[in-house]
Amino acid sequence: MAQAETIVSGMAGRYALALFALAQEQNSVDQVVSDLAGFNSMLADSADFARLVRSPVFTAEEQVRALGAVLAKAGISGLAANFLQLVASKRRLFAAPDMIANFGALVDDSRGIARAEVIVAEPLSETHLSALKEALRDVSGGRSVDVAVKIDPSIIGGLVVKLGSRMVDGSLRTKLNSLRNRMKEVG
Repeated sequence: MAQAETIVSGMAGRYALALFALAQEQNSVDQVVSDLAGFNSMLADSADFARLVRSPVFTAEEQVRALGAVLAKAGISGLAANFLQLVASKRRLFAAPDMIANFGALVDDSRGIARAEVIVAEPLSETHLSALKEALRDVSGGRSVDVAVKIDPSIIGGLVVKLGSRMVDGSLRTKLNSLRNRMKEVG
């Protein structure tokens, strides 16, 4: 677990580490991942639910009661539901998204997976995507890389890659802005 502690930090990290240890102990990591993804999806889809989770106006009892009803209706039970209700009872529900992100990082690390976000101006061909995955696998020390590709025509060309805490911006937009700034300095 010493290595896991370097992946996460802070209060959200401690909660995630405890949940990860319990999920491993109960052989329910996949179920917890699925349930927490459902919870995150509900947060993204409902402004009212997000307000309940983030607002300090609601008491712990109100959050636990409302959360219990929402989780039951969504079919989220077991370890994930117990965890989320514990978090609500401790007045930490506002940090649940960070806890879930930290939990995901621990799961990815245990499975030898690195996650990358790539922003491109146009869709990548299969050849370019596989070459990119291979290059990212080399950079990540041979880990399997899950690549999420986003299309953003405003970058004009090139690509922006985020892998863990590293980011490389090779977009044409950034290069043109840099050139424009250097020309302003000269002139």
